[in-house]
Formats: sequence, C-alpha cells, structure tokens
Amino acid sequence: MGKSYYEILGIGKDASAEAVKKAYRKLAMKYHPDRNQGDAEAEEKFKEAAEAYEVLCDAQKRRIYDTYGEEGLRRSGYTGPGNSEDIFAHINDLFGDLFGFGGGRSRRRDPSAPVQGEDLRYDIRISFLEAMHGVDRQVEVTKRETCWTCEGSGARPGHRPQTCPTCQGRGQVVHSQGFLQVSTTCPRCHGAGQVITEPCIDCQGEGLVNRSKKVNMHIPAGVDTGSRMRLAGEGEGGRRGGSSGDLYVVIHVDEHEYFQRDGQMIYLRLPVSMVRATLGDEVDVPTIHGTAKLKIPAGTQSGAHFTLRKEGVPSLRGGGKGDMVVEIQVLTPVKLTKEQKELLHRFEELSEEQEDGEGFFARLFHGHRGKQKKKSEDQEKVANA
Repeated sequence: MGKSYYEILGIGKDASAEAVKKAYRKLAMKYHPDRNQGDAEAEEKFKEAAEAYEVLCDAQKRRIYDTYGEEGLRRSGYTGPGNSEDIFAHINDLFGDLFGFGGGRSRRRDPSAPVQGEDLRYDIRISFLEAMHGVDRQVEVTKRETCWTCEGSGARPGHRPQTCPTCQGRGQVVHSQGFLQVSTTCPRCHGAGQVITEPCIDCQGEGLVNRSKKVNMHIPAGVDTGSRMRLAGEGEGGRRGGSSGDLYVVIHVDEHEYFQRDGQMIYLRLPVSMVRATLGDEVDVPTIHGTAKLKIPAGTQSGAHFTLRKEGVPSLRGGGKGDMVVEIQVLTPVKLTKEQKELLHRFEELSEEQEDGEGFFARLFHGHRGKQKKKSEDQEKVANA
C-alpha cells in the first residue's frame, strides 16, 4: 500500500481545510512541471499532490476516505483527477486565492462579445463659494468614441471581421508541455478571436475614434476637494456594440481669503473695534449665505467665540446646514490724534480712581514693597535677639 493522502501532503488527519490548502500550495510550487522540465519524478509527485488535494479539500470525499480508504472512494465512483483539466481546476482554485484573480475553473471569454468602454477621469477646479452654493459647468472632454462609420466593429461597411485562423476564434493558443497544456493570448488577434481584413477607413480597424465633446454637469452645493461625481455613459465608447464607460469628475476647491472650512463647519475671525467690544453692539457678520446679525456683549475680549446656527456648509445628503463659528478679534487703535490720546489717558485715570487709586500694577508693586518691608523687620528682630 502506498502513502496515504495525508502523508503525501505531509499533514496530520486533523489538519484544517486551510492547512490542506497550504500544504498543497507548497508542493505544487515545488514540483510544478514548468520548474522541473524533463523530471519524471517531480511530475509524478505533482500528480500525487493534486489527487491528494482533490480528495482532502472536498468534505464529502474526505469523510469517505477517512472511513473507508481509497477503496471506499472507488466504490463511490471517484476515479482520481484523470486528466490535466481536472488538475488545473484545482490549481486555479488554489493560486486564484493566492494571486487574487478568483478561483474555480477559468471561463473563456467570448472574443466576439461586446466590449464596454473605459472609464475616464476629469479634474475640475472651482471657487470656495461655488462649492458652497453649487454651480453648473460645461467642460470639453477629448475621448475615444464609438466609430459612427463601422458602429464599433472596426470593419469597413459591407465587410465583417473574420475568424482568426491562428486560434480558430478562441482568442487563446494552447502549448503542450509534457502532460500540461498552457494557454496564452493569441499573438495574431490579441485575444479578440477575429481579424479584420478590410479595416474601417475612419478608425483604422480600432472601432474607436478621437472626438471632443462638450459635457454639461451640475456640481451640487457642499462638495469639497476630493469629491467625485459620476457621469454615466460619458466615458470612452464601447466596441462591437458595447456600452460607453463613465466619466468621473474629481473636484478641487480653492481656499477662501477669510472663511475656513472643517466638514460642515465654517470659521471666521471677525475684527471688532475696541469701543464696540467694550460697550457691546450688534454687528453684521458676512457668511457664505449673505450676512447675519451678531450681538456682541459688553466687555467682549479677543478670542471669544460665538456660534451662528445654520450658517455653515450645506449637506450633500440633504441633511441641512452646519454652523458657523465667529472668533472675535479686538482691534487696538493706531495713529491716534492728540485729542484721542488725551481722552485715553483721562479714561485710564478714571479707571484707576474707580479702583480706589489702586490698579493692577499698584497692587502688584504695593504687595512687593510690603513683602520687602516685612523681610527687613524680621531680619532686624533676628539681629537684636
């Protein structure tokens, strides 16, 4: 009796499905005929590993094998992989997961099937306020469109593409290497399965021609840099009756001189005169939607924040508007006249009188002198003791 399937893969009977796959992957890469050309022993080990994997990766076959052995498999109708197609079915399952192109048996694409056009990208720049309110734009896009003369077939009117004599319309040619058969793209028709003997004079057999087209678009309010819009059917044209691709418009928004945006929030630094900040006032505040009234309380300091509700960025999903935060920046007067300076000096004097002649600096220095006097008195007591 030969090695068991578990011994062939080098795993235990309690190995998980993932462990079975991992062990087979290692052996398949090691003994693959492409890496061991002319090595009959490697070819045989490759076949053994493929058969072991086929049984152990199938839960029902593995259960029969664990219970009744190879005899039980034969009685259930299993005769082994038998041919290279079955072996490659498992290789596709395995290496499809590894390289990310999907598992299962490969399906041959119909070379005469319609081909959808490619998607395109267009970058557009708009102003800050255009992004806040939305804007209509017309842009000119140069792209490849379906040829009107041949309707995308690539053949001159009155003629049709012919079946490729090299691949017989399959789009693939098969090369044999030992018991393996490797398919590659046909070098003559490049996978199309057809050749054009009488090409269209307008598209030279491509089925596509370069054209410029003006495209209208509406950019909704609330977009930001990086926002994308999809314009269906405005990409490149299809071939052989295929539909057009899509046009993806990528938005770039210019910065504003005064407004700053963070999501749906708008921020603004508002300069306010010293008098208004001191006495309080109601002022007009510019917003992205116009102007709004803001009541500034008396005694407002620089850096104070006030929120204006619903004066922010509109939601792209129709969920209303964000808020606007206004930061107060109290302006210090400059280039004062003599009269203004005298008034400010008089204002400072009145402020000190209001504090009983002891302002901040007076209290500061008075406290300092008091501490110095007490220190001297303490030193004198120590000296006299």
